[in-house]
Parts: sequence; structure tokens; C-alpha cells
Amino acid sequence: MQTNRRDFLKVAGTTAGVTLLGGSLPAAAQDAAPWDQVPQILSRIVPPTFPAARFDITTYGAKGDGRTKNTEAFKKAIEACNAAGGGHVVVPKGTFLTGAVTLLSNVDLVVSQDATIRFSTDPKDYPLVYTRWQGIECMNFSSFIYARKAENVAITGPGLIDGQGPSGPWFDYDGKRQPDWEKLQKQAVDNVPVTDRKFGMGHYLKPNMITLYECRNVLVEGVRLRNSAMWNVHPVLCTNVTVRDIFVYSRGGMVDGCDPESSQYVHITGCRFDCGDDGIAIKAGRDTDGRRIGVPSENIVIENCSFEGRWGALTVGSEMSGGVRNVFFQDCTVKKGSSYKPFHVLYIKTNKRRGGTVENVHARRIKATDVDREAIVVTLNYSLTGPGFGPIVNPRVQNITADGFTVSGVKKTAVTLDGLAESHIRDVTVSNSTFTNVTTAKPSIKNADGTTFTNVTINGKKV
Repeated sequence: MQTNRRDFLKVAGTTAGVTLLGGSLPAAAQDAAPWDQVPQILSRIVPPTFPAARFDITTYGAKGDGRTKNTEAFKKAIEACNAAGGGHVVVPKGTFLTGAVTLLSNVDLVVSQDATIRFSTDPKDYPLVYTRWQGIECMNFSSFIYARKAENVAITGPGLIDGQGPSGPWFDYDGKRQPDWEKLQKQAVDNVPVTDRKFGMGHYLKPNMITLYECRNVLVEGVRLRNSAMWNVHPVLCTNVTVRDIFVYSRGGMVDGCDPESSQYVHITGCRFDCGDDGIAIKAGRDTDGRRIGVPSENIVIENCSFEGRWGALTVGSEMSGGVRNVFFQDCTVKKGSSYKPFHVLYIKTNKRRGGTVENVHARRIKATDVDREAIVVTLNYSLTGPGFGPIVNPRVQNITADGFTVSGVKKTAVTLDGLAESHIRDVTVSNSTFTNVTTAKPSIKNADGTTFTNVTINGKKV
């Protein structure tokens, strides 16, 4: 049965010392000045804690020689930890090759100093699981690390998680995926049951590095993620999520750093993203399928991060059909990294099949250099290509603020707003900001109402 998943996130309870308060903020908080909501949101985001028990994977037969496949040892250690009531599954010094790792409730996967989890390049090592692929639910390859319906799960430690993306078959899938991708989109429009939307082996929809699906009380902290096949950290339909102090290095297309999707109460802080695609991309399902599930991403705080990759530093969309609201982006830097220049600082993208609403996205105190396209861009005309599955359902985008931006070097415009004749962008405010070395000084505003510039200069001239 395919059901609306709103009730899953609207749960109150207490687990392992964490009080879950799902749903939206109280009305009084919502009526406050936007940034006054942040302390209340953060007070509801409490990382899980775990019993002290430790389960070293070598006790369960793992060998850190970089050649032995340790999938079964990971499985045994995680199951033992879960059965004992929880604790820490420890990956010690060494290089541990493995297939898919499935986390269970009350398990903290600890990647120790000088430890590497290296994922197999054999697609057979990734069984079918229930997941989303570019915003549409299906049965597909397990992510390299996966959990579903788990509570109190973590991936921590200073070690390395290596997806071997460029070394395996996954990047070759990019040129072969289109028939599968079109089939999945058509299945969603035709309301084919998710369990009948089967891909995986013999198909070309590549897996993510980490997907945590319908989980509560999530922590990803300290680890280094390298060479993913696709998106790196992907919490879907999760609540109470903390991602902090991680470093993501990934190359190629479709290798976003962190993609919270249809998730609530998310804190991303102290992270570094050097990616071939978006640093952080907030999503909420795609088109017909996203509206069927109908769960927004909301109450998300992003702060003190460094963005050194391509495309958007903070992106919303384009898969946003369940809605995105109450996003706070502050005190971050955006700059050229080891390989790429950023295309955009704040990038909100959707199109006329998505439906849904993006609202209350607030950014402040952002410093950026070497922006290769537009600094701030909001478009409702993003990538309407392909076979045209699904009805026209125009999205709405409203109440976007950018304050205290300092941006030097922009190849195109400082601000571009590109709405639809049928759905204007509404109430975008840019304030107290300075843009220098901008190629096209005049902002580009189309089908947008209520746009205001207060104390903003572009190339030394007041807007």
C-alpha cells in the first residue's frame, strides 16, 4: 500500500534520552522574526547517545588487509551490537573492503583514526532495498551504508569512507541510465506500487554513499567521505538529524555532499564540501511521487560550513514537490576548491511539473569568491526536459531573504530571479550586501513580485 508519510514524522516520544518533537514549530515561534526561530529549532535537534559497549569488527572475522571482503563481519558485528541493546561497532586501523553495510537501531558505526572502509566495486554486493532515486521511490541498489526505520543511528570517527566511485562501474552508468530513469518516472505517474519498481542488477541507477531512510535520531560526525558513486549523505523521511564536522571530497556528476530529503529538524554544521555537484541540496521528492508522499523538508539550520565545489553551495531542489520551508543558512564561506569554482552561492531551482512550495529560506553572513555563474539565483524554469511524464503543476516560491552577503567575482549576475508567468516568485529581499567584480551589474528579474534591495551595492553602485 502506498500511503502519505506525514504521520511518520509527526511523532512524539522519548528514545535513548532523546525527546522527539515532530511537526512544525508552535504558532508563536512561526510568527516571530525569522532568525529568532533558530534557537528553538536547534533545541529540538539532539544527537543520539549510545551505551559504552564496543564491538570490534575484527572480533567477527574482519581483516583490514584491503583485499578480504568483510561484508559478513560488518553484518555480524552490527547485529550483535543491536541485540545487546546498542553501542559502538568499531572499525579499527586498517583498510576494510566490504559490500553494503546495513545499520540497525542503537548502533554507532565508528571509523577509527587510520581506518578506512572501502566499498566494493562489484554491483552484486549491493542488494535491492526500498529507497528513493532522484526523488522517486523504488527498489534499487542499497546505498553503501543504509538503514531503514532505525532509531538512534550514527556514523562517527575521524577515519575514511571510500566509495571507490571512479574505480568501479558506477560512472559508466551515467551514459546508460536514461531508459531506466524514464521507466521509473513513468511508473511513478502510473502509480505502480513501489515494490514493483525494481531496478538494481541489470539496470543503471547507481547508489548513494549513505542513505538513512525513515530514521529517527541520526548523527553523522567527523568522518571523511571520498569518491562516492552518487549523493554522499542522504537522510530521507528522517527527523532529528545532525551532520557535523565531516569532509566530503567527490568528483563527477550527481555527487552532492549532503541531501536532506523530506526530513525535519536537521542541523548541518562545521562541514567542508569539495564536490563535483551541489554542496548541500535540500529536496522533498519529485513531481507526482513527491506529491503522493507529501512530506516537506523543514526546520533546517546550516552554519559554519565551507563550500569548495561546483554548482550550488546551498541548493533547494529541484526535487521539492513535497515542499521546503524554514531553512536557515548562515556564517558560511563559498570559494574555489581544489578543482572547481562554485557556480552559485544560493540556488533555488524547480519547474512547472514539480508543484509544491518553497518558502522561508533565509541566508545571512555568507562570504563568497570566484562565482562562475550567478551568486543568487531562483528559477522556476529548471531542466524541463525529457519525455514529459506527469501533469503540469506549477510550484510556488516565496519569502526568500539574503542578508550580509559579501561576494567578490561573479561571472554573470549578482541576483537572477526567473519565475513563471503562471507562478511569480514572491517576496525576495536582499539586504546589507556587497557584490564586487560582477560581469553584469544589473540584476535579472523576471516574473517576480515584491523584490526588494536594501543597502545593496553591485560594483560599488547602490541597487
